[in-house]
Amino acid sequence: MIGLHNISKSFGDCAALHAIDLTVRDGEFLALLGPSGSGKTTLLRIIAGLAFPDEGRVHFNGEDVTELRVAERKVGFVFQQYALFRHMSVLDNIGFGLSVRPRARRPAQAKIRARARELLDLVQLGGLGDRYPAQLSGGQQQRVALARALAVEPQLLLLDEPFGALDAKVRKELRRWLRQLHEQMGLTSIFVTHDQEEALELADRVVVLDRGAIEQIGTPEEVYMAPRSGFVSAFVGDSNSLPVTVRGDRAVFRDYTIALPPSPLRDGPARLDFRPHDVALAADGEGLPLQVSGIYRRGGNWRVEGRVAGSDRIVELDIDADGPAPQPGDRLAFTITRSRVFAEERAR
Repeated sequence: MIGLHNISKSFGDCAALHAIDLTVRDGEFLALLGPSGSGKTTLLRIIAGLAFPDEGRVHFNGEDVTELRVAERKVGFVFQQYALFRHMSVLDNIGFGLSVRPRARRPAQAKIRARARELLDLVQLGGLGDRYPAQLSGGQQQRVALARALAVEPQLLLLDEPFGALDAKVRKELRRWLRQLHEQMGLTSIFVTHDQEEALELADRVVVLDRGAIEQIGTPEEVYMAPRSGFVSAFVGDSNSLPVTVRGDRAVFRDYTIALPPSPLRDGPARLDFRPHDVALAADGEGLPLQVSGIYRRGGNWRVEGRVAGSDRIVELDIDADGPAPQPGDRLAFTITRSRVFAEERAR
């Protein structure tokens, strides 16, 4: 189990992390999700021992490792840019971490080679051990980088934007493969990403960060379906926003009234968020009028973009593609079937 207690970190006058408290469970696949500058990579580096907090403590299985450097923490680290040695074969790259251990802990060369071949099979690249990184595709190189991280038998696997340099199709394939590998090995894994789809697909739990603070921790379902702040609602998945006035259990946007779930918000100005799929088309003269400005296919739906009539608000709606496609300039009406309301937040 990994425990982070009151972790704070600044770089000069810039505060990168603010009093972070986080527990990572044994065998968990945890995602650190947030925009650039949110502190997610700084937090990962502190866990690894590549950086040290100004305040707070880091514990691995109850042991205080705050002052220990990366070589003493038994972690495996996978970077976005692979960081493979170009002059070394694939097998030598995988075995590098073992080959540079102090002599007393260094396995025999034959055991290092055997371990490298075993891991090469595990990452489904058996037979490519004699090749060099330049002879591999980007996806294959990232698998080699992962095998190298696993060679030292880490107690914790850390991945920093591991698929960021790959194209969309390869990323999707590797995400599926990595999830299967994680389940097979039972390692505790933490990965950093700014890609919401990646976090929601891979992680057991997602930690959403913004400006050095944790906004929400939860399962992918909880973070997507029940965001606890306006930031999480807007950042995780597609979302539309309307300025509303809360009046009891109702929100009012122009002449349109939306029933609200129980909420601690006081009456007054607020922000109502809804997903593109949380709508239904309405008859003319009912619901919110929309003037269509664009449309494209998105899976089994049409994704329709348009301006809510009488306002400057642009929203996106998902409409069943079995019907005729609306055209730019068309007018539609829609109702909101599920929404969340948030207090107006400070500018970000």
